[in-house]
Amino acid sequence: MNIDHFKEIILEEQAFWLNVSQYPNTTMRDIPFLARLMAERYVDIGLTTLDKFGDPRTSRWPLMQNPIPTFLIVLLYLYVVLWLGPRLMANRKPFKLKEILFFYNGAQVLFSLYMFYEHFASGWFWDYSYKCQPVDYSNSDKAVRMARLCWIYYFSKLTEFADTIFFIMRKKDSQITFLHVYHHSLTPLETWFLTKFIPGGHGTLQNLINNFVHAVLYLYYMVAGMGPQYQKYLWWKKHLTTLQLVQFMIVFVHASQLLYNDCGYPRFMGPLMICNSVIFFGLFSNFYYQTFIRNKKQPVQKTLKAD
Repeated sequence: MNIDHFKEIILEEQAFWLNVSQYPNTTMRDIPFLARLMAERYVDIGLTTLDKFGDPRTSRWPLMQNPIPTFLIVLLYLYVVLWLGPRLMANRKPFKLKEILFFYNGAQVLFSLYMFYEHFASGWFWDYSYKCQPVDYSNSDKAVRMARLCWIYYFSKLTEFADTIFFIMRKKDSQITFLHVYHHSLTPLETWFLTKFIPGGHGTLQNLINNFVHAVLYLYYMVAGMGPQYQKYLWWKKHLTTLQLVQFMIVFVHASQLLYNDCGYPRFMGPLMICNSVIFFGLFSNFYYQTFIRNKKQPVQKTLKAD
């Protein structure tokens, strides 16, 4: 990041406040005007800084100019799933949505497999180092392909909001857990940041792994939505959660390499990815315990109490 940009901001700030000081007889009537002036000023600084430090290849792509649209979309998602949706469905019967869910989950399987392949084709198959991989900010075909893939991955996280909407419409409230909402609301913001500033390199391995896990996850959802007669084919639900835990373990180990390897990839991303993987590992471990261990113990405990 160029320190000259911050020097420019400081000089502009001095000029701005010098201009404001030319109004010594400011009254209460002038406060709204000055507040609006300051707000416009700092929004302009923020947008200028984003343009300065953002990747110019991705900056003009849809929703990439600044984080406000993505932030508002996430807020709208939270409003719908935590307040509006449950109230709209309170006195309604659950929708079945069998055909819609079949095609939606099938499309997500294909979408995830496509991104999984693209991550290998864009660098991870031959070119990328699994020890430490910098971002290629050039306009080479592979570099632009990876940057474009980062945007597609970001967009895929917005499409996954439909998961929660379908849960609400089917009144599957037990599946709208803190883990579910936290995961779905956080990932669009994370992936926006990566696409804006770091579209490629070391951190994209976690995207690759996540695409594989999601392909398996949506396959499970697709089969589960086909009806009770297919439940016998879902014996691997427990192993799906195990796969998700393994995902975070791999991300933890891979991100840890940034702590002692310097290849030009932003080193501050190492601790952030480690922290993120630890949080999700803890949340998914709790889900695993509550679903597959505690729930199996409860019938035994009830029997012992009855005896």
